[in-house]
Amino acid sequence: MSIINIILIVLAVVVVWGIFAYNRFIKLKTRSDEAWADIDVQLKRRYDLIPNLVNTVKGYAAHEAGTFEKVTQARTAAMGAQSVEDHAKAENMLTSTLKSLFAVAESYPDLKANQNFLELQRELSDTENKIQSARRFYNTNVRDLNIAVETFPYNVIANMFKFSKRQFFELTEEAAKEPVKVQF
Repeated sequence: MSIINIILIVLAVVVVWGIFAYNRFIKLKTRSDEAWADIDVQLKRRYDLIPNLVNTVKGYAAHEAGTFEKVTQARTAAMGAQSVEDHAKAENMLTSTLKSLFAVAESYPDLKANQNFLELQRELSDTENKIQSARRFYNTNVRDLNIAVETFPYNVIANMFKFSKRQFFELTEEAAKEPVKVQF
C-alpha cells in the first residue's frame, strides 16, 4: 500500500467521523429545541389558567387587589420573557406571586368549596407537574449538548460550525423547595 493510499484512507475516516459528529450536534440541538418547545407549551397553558384563577378568587376576595395586581404583572413578565434566563427569573417571580394568591384563598372557606376554583386548582397542579417534567427533559438534553460542545474531539466540530452551550432552565432554590401549593 502506498503512502498516498494510507493518507486517503485516513482522510476519508476523518471526513466520515466529521459528518457523524456534525449530525450528532444537529440531533442534540434539535432535541434541545424540541424540549424547550415542550416547556413553552406548558408555560402557555399555565398563563392561560392564571386569569381564570385570579377572577375566581376576585369574586370572593375583592379587597386583595394588591395580590391580584402582582400576579397579573408576574404573568405578563413571564409571557414576555425571551431568553431561558429571563424565563427562569420570570417563572420564579410568578411562582412566588401564585403562592401569595393561594395564601389569600386559604382565608375564604366558600372559595375553597367552589367547584370552578377546585377544577382550576387541579388543572394548575397538573400543569405544574408537566412543567417540571418538561424542564427535566430540557435540562437533560442541554446537558448532553453542553458536554458534546466541551469535550474533545467533538469541540473541534462544535467550534467549526459554531455550536454553543445552552443555559439550563433552573428555578431558584426557594422556588424549588416550595412548589406552588394548589391543594387545600
